[in-house]
Amino acid sequence: MNRESIHYKIQECNKLKLYLFSIVVFLTFLSSACLKQFIPETAESKNLLVIEGLITDQNEAYKVKLSRSQSLGLKFEILPVTGANVTVSDDLGNYFTFAEKDSGVYLSDSTIFRGETGRKYLLHIRASDSYGVSSDYESVPVEMKSVPPIDSIYYQKIPIRKAEHFYESLDNCQIFLDTHDAKGECRYFRWDFTETWEFHLHYNLPNYTCWISKKSENIIIKNTSGLASDNIIRFPLNYIPETSDRLEVKYSINVNQYSLSQEEYSYWEKLKLFSQDVGGLYDMIPADVNGNISCLTRPGDKVLGYFSVSAKRSQRLFIKDSFAGQINIYKDCASQRIDNPGEIPGLGSWLWIIESSAFSVPPYVVLTSDKGCADCTVRGSINKPAFWEDN
Repeated sequence: MNRESIHYKIQECNKLKLYLFSIVVFLTFLSSACLKQFIPETAESKNLLVIEGLITDQNEAYKVKLSRSQSLGLKFEILPVTGANVTVSDDLGNYFTFAEKDSGVYLSDSTIFRGETGRKYLLHIRASDSYGVSSDYESVPVEMKSVPPIDSIYYQKIPIRKAEHFYESLDNCQIFLDTHDAKGECRYFRWDFTETWEFHLHYNLPNYTCWISKKSENIIIKNTSGLASDNIIRFPLNYIPETSDRLEVKYSINVNQYSLSQEEYSYWEKLKLFSQDVGGLYDMIPADVNGNISCLTRPGDKVLGYFSVSAKRSQRLFIKDSFAGQINIYKDCASQRIDNPGEIPGLGSWLWIIESSAFSVPPYVVLTSDKGCADCTVRGSINKPAFWEDN
């Protein structure tokens, strides 16, 4: 093949490459131009009233939370319902008023109202929509069932090996719960909990020790209706991975146990399927989860949520132990060291001192651009909880 033929072949090959590249670019542009958000048509109404309420037999303020549902495709946002009238009545003809303390959050007076096992309670609500039109809502009568105490809460270290840390010891923590009802009256259980943990900064600073509290977000339920005995043993309540710093200093979990009716258990079970199912929208939509509250003004209107009534038993567990492989979230705090520091521009606004020595030669400071490395109140509170045990 002569030189001219080779040159011609190279030109033809380059033209073909350019042509193919142009097609790819065109198809990419075409596909991106055609993509848009798909919001399926559903029969779900907009701005439905959502009611979350719970009363117990404990001496505490009971909460009823009112909000509005959102249309599919909108960014999640809490839409509180304010200015509503909220009352609870019992089967003896007593009425108890709930006052709005925060936007959409209504609380009872613990000095006046305390639930009693065996009594039946109704929730009454009068609320207005965005157009100022008032509607009345009411729950079905709900009997307060007794609940057995929690037998024990305990934990177990779970050693793991990951490919990237195969020769390194890592400990996760599994928290278990045991309970039983000797009378066999409570077959449907629900739990929630509050975690609290102490943490320390890795630098000697004024706000060095803080505490964080966090409520459980998952729906935790169990029923023993198919079992010969009403016993629950080694129920996995909470799992703490090594990627958390909750166990680094000291950790506490306070668990609440509730007794449910079969109807309420079914409600939580369906809601759990919806909230945790990764199958997508077409498995279930929120409006499919029926509660125990209806609209009296317009009986056909859908109302979301549930009015829960149950006795409550609680138990707390403290964990102060050594867990291998706990993450150090402050390992990348130090950003720069300055010798003979004078005036530092931006100090206290986008730079903070995490270490200093005026007696070294030369004197120096170590700076960070993350305020959380210099002040633990960015993540938690310096106020030690009243229940915290120092020993």
